[in-house]
Amino acid sequence: MEIGISTFVETTPDVNTGKLISHAERIREVVEEIILADQVGLDVYGVGEHHRKDYAASAPAMILAAAAPQTKNIRLTSAVTVLSSDDPVRVFQDFSTLDALSNGRAEIMAGRGSFIESFPLFGYDLNDYNELFDEKLQLLLKLRESEKVTWEGTHRPSINNLGVYPRPVQDLLPVWIGSGGTAESVVRAGILGLPLVLAIIGGNPQQFAPLVELYKRAATKAGHDASKLPVASHSHGFVGVSNEEAAEKFFPPTQAVMNVLGRERGWGHYSRASYDAARGPDGALYVGDPKTVADKIIALRKHVGITRFMLHLPLGTMPHEDVMNAVRLLGTEVAPLVREEIAAWEARGQQD
Repeated sequence: MEIGISTFVETTPDVNTGKLISHAERIREVVEEIILADQVGLDVYGVGEHHRKDYAASAPAMILAAAAPQTKNIRLTSAVTVLSSDDPVRVFQDFSTLDALSNGRAEIMAGRGSFIESFPLFGYDLNDYNELFDEKLQLLLKLRESEKVTWEGTHRPSINNLGVYPRPVQDLLPVWIGSGGTAESVVRAGILGLPLVLAIIGGNPQQFAPLVELYKRAATKAGHDASKLPVASHSHGFVGVSNEEAAEKFFPPTQAVMNVLGRERGWGHYSRASYDAARGPDGALYVGDPKTVADKIIALRKHVGITRFMLHLPLGTMPHEDVMNAVRLLGTEVAPLVREEIAAWEARGQQD
């Protein structure tokens, strides 16, 4: 069971002080958080791509590359790369370079993107949303399999027997498929035999179990060994020394962000009651002391089949010291509890 962190490098106004952190300062803070995550034994750190004022990570590979030489073991991934509006050749080159800097710890999490600001920015038509992703994913997978590539598509100029460099340290650069929870996306990942990441950010996480089963059936039908395909989740949360402290610190920035997004997308008001329900045993918020958070991750593994859990931290702007403390607690207290229980559960033959 792998435990890690994902971030969108938020730069929203601090809800307590009104201060707006600069993109530069927040990026430097994230590099420090990645280094600490490695030091406390976390398995993976992911940086998500956005192209708007309230997020600083338009180039995740650059941020991860800054941390790569200062870390030893932690895997470094995008979370996600909006492949539909990017050039797969450049994506491959960027992450092959990251693989060199990290000595074989780079990964790509490819997605279509729930935020759409990159499409007009790079000159793509949203009417081609699905077709763009399918075509560019095909090219990305071809690039990692062969040094020289011949390829022809609709939305990008063709490539005629050209080499793409540098080549990664790993024999096959890992490519995960990020999904918001649609049947179409999990079936695509299964057919291709690619690892799956589910964004579990609302409702009851156990409702995602049928999607994991669908993914595995699609993989098996396509001739892949589904038992060897990892499944990850990405969920919002925060770890504190007590449930009360964690809840009180995480609520204000969470409410602010969720209500901004709610106004953009037509969601209802995000209230304290909604928040408290979501951090309960059946909710999708992983907020609390180490044991509370560990218990929810363990349940996700047992009932949904998740083999990698990524805590999205923070949601909105929080004091850097609070984020660092949460990273420390996740690595030193939550992860050992989860790994010990999952190891014992597997030794018992997954009987409970």
